[in-house]
Amino acid sequence: MSDTIKLWIAACLAGILGALAMYAFHLGSYGIEWILTQHTGSLVENAKHLSPLLRIGVPTLGGVAAGLVIDWSKKWNTTPHIDYMDAARDSITTLNDKTNLTRILSSLCSVGSGASIGREGPMIQLSAWFASKLGKYIVLPQHFGNAVLICGIAAGIAAAYHAPIAAVVFILELALGFFAKHTIAPLLISTVISSALIYWLVEPGPLYVIPDASGHTLNVYLLLAGLAMGVIWGIMGFWLLKFIEITKISFSKITVMTIRLGAGGLFVGLISYYVPEVWGNGYHTVSTILQGGVVIEWVAIVLLAKVVATLVSTSSGAIGGIFTPTLFMGATSGYLMGGIVGVDPISTAIMGMAAMLAAVTHAPLMAIVMVLEMTNQFQLTLPVVLACAVAFALSAQFGVKPLYGNPIEHHN
Repeated sequence: MSDTIKLWIAACLAGILGALAMYAFHLGSYGIEWILTQHTGSLVENAKHLSPLLRIGVPTLGGVAAGLVIDWSKKWNTTPHIDYMDAARDSITTLNDKTNLTRILSSLCSVGSGASIGREGPMIQLSAWFASKLGKYIVLPQHFGNAVLICGIAAGIAAAYHAPIAAVVFILELALGFFAKHTIAPLLISTVISSALIYWLVEPGPLYVIPDASGHTLNVYLLLAGLAMGVIWGIMGFWLLKFIEITKISFSKITVMTIRLGAGGLFVGLISYYVPEVWGNGYHTVSTILQGGVVIEWVAIVLLAKVVATLVSTSSGAIGGIFTPTLFMGATSGYLMGGIVGVDPISTAIMGMAAMLAAVTHAPLMAIVMVLEMTNQFQLTLPVVLACAVAFALSAQFGVKPLYGNPIEHHN
């Protein structure tokens, strides 16, 4: 059997494992939710049904549990953690079992208890970890590098966001920073298989379902809005990254992770006492906004509360992603701006999701493709491209480190 065929087989298996990783993490987080709240499903709806005291206590308890897992793991595992992005860029082929297991468990405690972080980051890490195990059974030549692990990352992204094409662009633009010819076919294979399985296991169709798509069509006002709002989102993206740096420094003074994560959970719980929508990654609220008919004042309050809660959760050390909370901030701010200036707010919410993502990742191509795939609103391609271009260009001028770093600088 040729090495290329072996790689394609490994890509197929990585795609299957990526979908299973996403499904398994969902089940695990639902289990934690049920233990803590006696409910499963939307974290926001769970928070609304809890008493005010429990609304504060559950994130606090989850933070303490997440911190205990990390502190406990330090006693029996001294191997440093390798993030999936670093593994992709440094041609690392295997990920440490103990480190990944403890971080996944800690993440489940945080995500399942309402921390204002995304669950997609741990899902992708889990998918990459599973894929790295394939190297023991499918031996590939050295010049293929860590192609199988990269396929695992792409499969995890495709499964989490229902966006197989964006997953490939993510790898090329953010993880590798260059076009690697031998990885294109395996990446496409793994992402298609992963997405197809998720469509079958979870839900067919795009991640965000928007009714009456014909109402959100291209016009000159949307192009002008994209140009103007791209400036705002570029500035917002810069300040979000800056505030993350500042709050991380503040929380780093607390050296015991149990106390640090517990404090972060308590802070989120106190915010959720008044605004329960801060629980979770923001998917439920974004879905609600994209249905339209939402009161602008409510959107403004939720946006401010979510920004603070996300800064606290991320900076306190909760293991999770900031990708989906970034989409939340873009959607809510876009809806808010559209409502204020009199442009279709659902369209500007979609533009905001992409532009905010481009501003914090410095990966405009990935942001454009991902948001259009997630919403299936390809008629908005031109204003989305314009908003992303402006937001990225402006954010990049400030010199702040983007969310996933710079792959070119990493290789240099």
